[in-house]
Amino acid sequence: MKFKAYAVSNEVDLNDLALQCSIPKKYTWEEPLILTNIILEKLLHKSFSEDQKVYVFAFGSVVTINFSLDEDNQVVQYLKSYVKEINLKEWQRFSDEYEIITDPTVEQFSFTDEVLKVKQFEPAYLEIAATVIAKSVALEKVEDYVKKIMDKVENMVVRLEKGKFRLSDKKLAKTIAQVLRHEYNTIAYIMILDKPDITWDMQVNSDLYDQMSVFFELNDRYEIMKSKTEILNNIIDGFATISHSMRGVFIEWLIVILIIAEVVLMLLDLIQ
Repeated sequence: MKFKAYAVSNEVDLNDLALQCSIPKKYTWEEPLILTNIILEKLLHKSFSEDQKVYVFAFGSVVTINFSLDEDNQVVQYLKSYVKEINLKEWQRFSDEYEIITDPTVEQFSFTDEVLKVKQFEPAYLEIAATVIAKSVALEKVEDYVKKIMDKVENMVVRLEKGKFRLSDKKLAKTIAQVLRHEYNTIAYIMILDKPDITWDMQVNSDLYDQMSVFFELNDRYEIMKSKTEILNNIIDGFATISHSMRGVFIEWLIVILIIAEVVLMLLDLIQ
């Protein structure tokens, strides 16, 4: 079973998409929308085999199983109709490939960077593997986003060191919004620390999810993102304090100038 995962947006309204796909089900944050071959045939008007599936996650990742690149493109083109945020020119930018194969010689599970070997295949393994690699590529997208914010903040620090600190409320608010968006994407949407519902059905499912999460370093990468977010918040708070202080000093000087001007006008009146 060959997986390809793409982080195509920040979020997908699964209930709206399910409605468009005529799937009579309400989705929660913890479960993906699964497009089977039967549903795909109705949506894309071509035939698919039973071992082909698409998993769509609320945090903006799409995982295809046993698809060609052209078929992946068709799926993303279809999703674009309902998820306007998708950039059709860069939908492959944050992606990963993985594979599950059966190997009777392994004890239970065996991992490499490209393959998960299982002693005996279970259908639940598909959703577990899809969820882990979907979170992994979503994290990659967020990691790139926070790198851009860090670069922007670094430039602001350099300007401050040179005594050239001019930051409007609009620019400061925009930077704060970017930091908040980063927090929202990593904590609220990707839900790194949340296990999918399927892991509660059997212990072996939970074991596989835990081991894959460790292998893909999901928790470690989450902690790094969390620490970077705290650093960004501290820096932004510092910028806000400096900006408000400078504005306060400006207002104080303006008041002093107005008082002096008023005194001068009074003196001129007395002289006349």
